Amino acid sequence: MPSAIPAANAAWLKRVQALDGPLYQRLVAALEAAVAEGELQAGDQLPPQRAVAALLGVDFTTITRAYALAQERGLVEGAVGRGTFVRRRAEPDEAGLVDLSMNLPPPPLGLSLAGLLKDTTKAVLDHVDPAAMMAYHPGAGSLAQRTAAAQWLAPGLGAVAPDRVLVCAGAQTALAAVLTSLARPGDAVIVEPLTYPGLLTLAAHLGLRLIACPVDDDGLEPKALERLCAQRRPKAIYLVPALQNPTTRTMGETRRAQIAAVGRRTGVPILEDDAYGRLADHPLPALARLAPEVCFHVATLAKALSPGLRIAFVVAPDAAAAERLAQALRAVSQMASPLIGTVVTRWIHDGVAEALLQGVRREAAARQAIAREILPAARGGPDGVHVWLDLPAAWDSHRLRDAGRRRGLALAAADAFAAPGVTANGLRISLGAPTQRAVLAEALRGVAALLAEG
Repeated sequence: MPSAIPAANAAWLKRVQALDGPLYQRLVAALEAAVAEGELQAGDQLPPQRAVAALLGVDFTTITRAYALAQERGLVEGAVGRGTFVRRRAEPDEAGLVDLSMNLPPPPLGLSLAGLLKDTTKAVLDHVDPAAMMAYHPGAGSLAQRTAAAQWLAPGLGAVAPDRVLVCAGAQTALAAVLTSLARPGDAVIVEPLTYPGLLTLAAHLGLRLIACPVDDDGLEPKALERLCAQRRPKAIYLVPALQNPTTRTMGETRRAQIAAVGRRTGVPILEDDAYGRLADHPLPALARLAPEVCFHVATLAKALSPGLRIAFVVAPDAAAAERLAQALRAVSQMASPLIGTVVTRWIHDGVAEALLQGVRREAAARQAIAREILPAARGGPDGVHVWLDLPAAWDSHRLRDAGRRRGLALAAADAFAAPGVTANGLRISLGAPTQRAVLAEALRGVAALLAEG
């Protein structure tokens, strides 16, 4: 890249190559995705238009058109003599693009997450040496953090020994560590036909082959799964059993026992991504509770409390497996944030985490009710933070996303979740990102109008 463009400001331009359509629209779509995924933050300066034109080898007017469209959609703002910046949005009106594509928990009803974080951080730093807090902390969590994690996971897992629990910097880090400890490039992993996009990205990065297993209304089909295990010899089975992303399906207790039995008989490890399990008032038994000897259980706080808490818990089959996984975690990420880990530990012990969870549940239920009223064809769990809407097979997902952007809506279509070889058409609509219910309701009415137009 030209030296005039800071790498941190221009990395998002690489996204353009993977998109379709006119270049100016692809630039706006790449910018929108970078903002939605946190690669670009409010206030970040974009590269000068002439520098982008030179970098991409295109006419300057194409870049001018793209920047103008981005400003029209509320993604950026210009400052005369200073450049173009990612827009800082004011919460009261949430002007610009309404994000229905990112799965976030809604603001907890009746509680201030920011206030709790401020108070707890101050209390921690008042009683702990800041220099020690900000130093390297080897290992996958202190005993206190692992014990708190076991307490948090108990509703679905039951009693878990702390030496089986690891604390890490988010679910993506946990998934990367587990997969690198189980598989090598070229190895196969069985997944659901529509699955978590982060897993798709990770598998591509690690060179893993993903094999879609047939599903029914209750999840993976046990006989098909066992047949694939015998024929394809996978290194792992990856699934999201509760409020599945993106279909919202929750695997029942009987089916969970059947899948756990397949794992036992075949010896294929099960990677259970339980991102949404704690959102349920009465969580079903985790697969790791039914067959702990073959399961790696991953549970993030990002979907239950806040994405800013980059903390996830991993439960390994036994203490020896936990130690091996700790080595993989050190290779992927040296450690989780000690400060955030300490804050989370306090919240779990003091009951603050449960209070926040209850607030998220109440707000999620209210938003699900809004979605049911405006989009009655969509399906979603009563405690979930997203809904799924099947679409006619002939609909073009790229055109649908473009039409959504023109209405000021960021949407996630089925192709973002599809395993290799899978063809599906649908829309995952996330309910948590808008800070206000009124903004969400207006956005959902925009989706309904878009669908009515065909």
